Amino acid sequence: MIKLLIADHHPIIRKGLELLFSASSNIQIVGSVDNGEAIIDFIKKVPVDIILTEIDLPKVNGLTVLRTLKNDFPDTKTIIFSGQPEEVYAINSIKAGASGYISKSVNIITINEAILKVHDGGIYLSDDINQQLKLGKRVNKTGTYYKKLSTRETEVLKLLCVGKKNKEVAQELNVNEKTISTYKARLMRKLKVNNIVDLVNQAKLAEL
Repeated sequence: MIKLLIADHHPIIRKGLELLFSASSNIQIVGSVDNGEAIIDFIKKVPVDIILTEIDLPKVNGLTVLRTLKNDFPDTKTIIFSGQPEEVYAINSIKAGASGYISKSVNIITINEAILKVHDGGIYLSDDINQQLKLGKRVNKTGTYYKKLSTRETEVLKLLCVGKKNKEVAQELNVNEKTISTYKARLMRKLKVNNIVDLVNQAKLAEL
């Protein structure tokens, strides 16, 4: 039986997944949490095979959690289950330590397939992303930005886009404020803008 932990800040998502898997013969939901800190607290106490989690989590975001899991709980696999643009976040999530990325628009069959593949040691990505990788390209209207930015830069930019100040971003990512200023300057240089307003506008155009 695959032990699954669900992490999402929307109660309806958590409840829906619990109901969907309640009759499963090979997947058991062992817990449900609503923030990043709770994921770490939970798996310290309860054995978990796979975590199905959103990227946008309160307290500690999903990508930061991935790094902690990769270092401290390498046997626990993670699948990102998100409404964020797949072409922007899928590969970055894998780089950060996830074993799969699925959109919230998929059906229960796809979720089940992803869980089984990851449990068997595979990496799960959609057919579209796999095809782009086979063709050696990650191109569409977000592709240029995607290739330019590191995982951490994407995290910083995303938090800036929702109105967080340098200090708040630093606290969320557990780094000092000076480091965030450095990332911001690097982002402006890479995206060829001179101020935070244009930086945020560029990010919105890229659907970050």
